Amino acid sequence: MKRLNSFKSEIINSGNGNFEKLALNLFRIQAKENKIYRRYLSALGVRAEKIDRIRDIPFLPIRFFKEHRVTTGDFREEAVFRSSGTGGYGTSRHYIESLSYYESVTEKIFERFYGDPAQYCMIGLLPSYLERKDSSLVHMVRHYIRLSRSSSSGFYLDDFEGLAKKLKDLRMSGRKVWLIGVTFALLEFSLRHGMAFDDMVLVETGGMKGRGRELIREELHRLLKFRMPGASVHSEYGMTELHSQAYMRDGEWFEAPPWMRVFIRDINDPFSYVTPGKNGAINIIDLANLYSCAFIETQDVGVANSAGRFKVLGRLDNTEQRGCNLMLF
Repeated sequence: MKRLNSFKSEIINSGNGNFEKLALNLFRIQAKENKIYRRYLSALGVRAEKIDRIRDIPFLPIRFFKEHRVTTGDFREEAVFRSSGTGGYGTSRHYIESLSYYESVTEKIFERFYGDPAQYCMIGLLPSYLERKDSSLVHMVRHYIRLSRSSSSGFYLDDFEGLAKKLKDLRMSGRKVWLIGVTFALLEFSLRHGMAFDDMVLVETGGMKGRGRELIREELHRLLKFRMPGASVHSEYGMTELHSQAYMRDGEWFEAPPWMRVFIRDINDPFSYVTPGKNGAINIIDLANLYSCAFIETQDVGVANSAGRFKVLGRLDNTEQRGCNLMLF
């Protein structure tokens, strides 16, 4: 759709100042052109033309990505990203209209939070993801590896010995390292091969995948910092259903790019919001989700501050585990 294509550069070059205008414009398009979202709005009795504030926009329950093809307009997808389906549950499917657009979104986010990817050696320790061919996280990290232009960048499945040797070599060379790993693999690697590394950003994501008890994030970061002294320990918040990612760099709050915004809804009333500082369930607007749905009601529990940063505290009761960033209370 030409109208949506015209949004692409506007979205990823947007600032906070025009977020509401872009969100309302995209809402009206998706309310008309996204069949599943249109049916959902109709079931709620919502008329899109009557919505003039983003807080009045209804959010699509994330489970619809498991049950339906959630797309805006008709297009032939270049890829389908699928969630891990942790615990044997069904998987979400995100139909990607353009891989180059997905890559440009993730690249802009990296540059915003970390600078030029070519400054880093990029390493992915993602065993449970590499075993699948349709992981959005693997695609994102593969793109970062290409951007790094370093022969030392790459993925590691379960070769902890090889990764330890590579990191020791990189430490000697003085090259900065950006290492993203699934939580259980980072814990196991750091237990076996902990080392001091001042020029490394260590990014955890993905939880334990049933391979041990889930840790609260503060405990996890404390362990990783103890075993990998000098490294900066960060977290990534992303999901199959989103184009965009948020990062925690201060050990406490996630930051989102300007085209992504988090709202905390009342757990007992999904159509009202709590004040900053109070816990609730997370709703996300990701304007980069042009060809799916930009307005998603997640099953994650969190809290936001007055500056728009947020924490992820766990999962709503009686919902299955997610593949990304499962942390218990």
